[in-house]
Amino acid sequence: MFCNQCQQTAKGCGCTKLGVCGKTDAVAHLQDGLVSALRLLSSALQKAAKAGLPTREAEDLLLSGLFTTLTNVNFDEASLKELVASTLKCREDLLKACSCAEATPSADELLAQAADPGQFSEDANVRSAMQILLYGLKGVAAYAYHASVLGEHDSELVLKIAELLTAAPGDGVERDLGAWLGLALECGRLNIRAMEVLDKANTTTYGDPVPTEVSLGHRKGHCILVSGHDLKDLEELLKQTEGTGISVYTHGEMLPAHAYPKLRAYSHLAGHFGTAWQNQRKELPEFPGAVLFTTNCIQNPAGYADKIFTTGVVQWPGCTHCTDHNFKAVIDKALSMPGFAEDEESKKVLTGFGRATLLAAAPAVLEAVKSGALRHVFLVGGCDGAAPGRSYYSDFVKMAPQDTIILTLACGKFRFFDQDLGTLGAFPRLLDIGQCNDAYAAVALALELARACNCSVNELPLSLILSWYEQKAVAILLSLLALGVRDIRLGPTLPAFVSPDILNVLVEQFAIKPVTTPEKDIQDCLQG
Repeated sequence: MFCNQCQQTAKGCGCTKLGVCGKTDAVAHLQDGLVSALRLLSSALQKAAKAGLPTREAEDLLLSGLFTTLTNVNFDEASLKELVASTLKCREDLLKACSCAEATPSADELLAQAADPGQFSEDANVRSAMQILLYGLKGVAAYAYHASVLGEHDSELVLKIAELLTAAPGDGVERDLGAWLGLALECGRLNIRAMEVLDKANTTTYGDPVPTEVSLGHRKGHCILVSGHDLKDLEELLKQTEGTGISVYTHGEMLPAHAYPKLRAYSHLAGHFGTAWQNQRKELPEFPGAVLFTTNCIQNPAGYADKIFTTGVVQWPGCTHCTDHNFKAVIDKALSMPGFAEDEESKKVLTGFGRATLLAAAPAVLEAVKSGALRHVFLVGGCDGAAPGRSYYSDFVKMAPQDTIILTLACGKFRFFDQDLGTLGAFPRLLDIGQCNDAYAAVALALELARACNCSVNELPLSLILSWYEQKAVAILLSLLALGVRDIRLGPTLPAFVSPDILNVLVEQFAIKPVTTPEKDIQDCLQG
């Protein structure tokens, strides 16, 4: 086993016996085998597409397969084995349809020789570049998967994922380090498209998010908690629980769902429970109802697995897995549990500052900057995690001067999402944009402000203070670099899969830097 794809990888180098996330050597090997199968499928997919053959099944498999290998998604050996076999079968069918005699290995043959990321290349820089590319593509696939579920499927985007996934030494293309990094930036541009498609899918289906107060309290009665990112799963559960007396609560990155008008219209969408994913083993046992995981991040639910349900790409061995949006088992479990004994009022948090809201506010933001009322905008967000040093982000937000505004997104916000930072004129000083994919909204705002100011994004009074944990964060970082954004501060540690030579290139070309202390970084950002 060798896995270094997340920020918490063992000793900052790589997990070799048991994943810090909880995955076993067997699960890690099956995930590596699935990636190998997906590379083979990608090659056949490109041949079939060029031949004008239907490829939708293969495209769906590519997206769901890559998503399955993200950190904290699927820990179930049986389902992974089935996915490897179905991926190889799909490849075989495509090659037959193309009248191609190329052989397809059996699942056992493939798994016997599947390489882990530490074996991608003997060249440390090529190996690093291939890992950056692969992990970025996993993030792109996750966003494209969510969009596809809502009916926004972009075949051109998926075919580009397939093309990039098959890049490897020995593929007939000579690449120097610059060419490999070019592929990584191409992945970043592809992710911008994926986030754009997902933004369209979300807003077309559920309306543009609007600033919304969300209760952190609860209502008396039966309850279900929904974690993950998939709005379609939440919608289907809300439909199926209407009239049952069950209140539905969001958890983790589902918080921004409250800001979508068509989801907020369900009166039994009651509030938000808990904080970021890494606290679930403490928080979920205290929730008196059923829990549904729709995507990452799931942890070992030992001691409370009987009330944990999964759906879509996420699975945990021994937990009931729901298919085809049939959540009867979840509902039955919730009705058998006590639920909350009484109503409890609590503070409320504000979310819903999505793309449309931010763009509408752009003229006022410009005016505040010109008048001197608004000195600087900080985007403080990304993935949260359990590693030491993440208090940096909450301290940064608390220390930010009163004439600055904080944009935030993803689960990193749970370090400070319930803090009252006051207002700056008409603006709350803390603006929650949404889920990690809603980074697209921040990009859209930055590009609009730069256009209005007739300058580059790097000349705006804007600083990006990012935290990372898993592969969607890698895709977002590559997107920002592809846009030419400089001076990004990244933490709490730099990725283990970035070689020293590649890090030097990133520093020289993009001035990317690790976070230091909140005091110093705030001062440096304000001095420009």
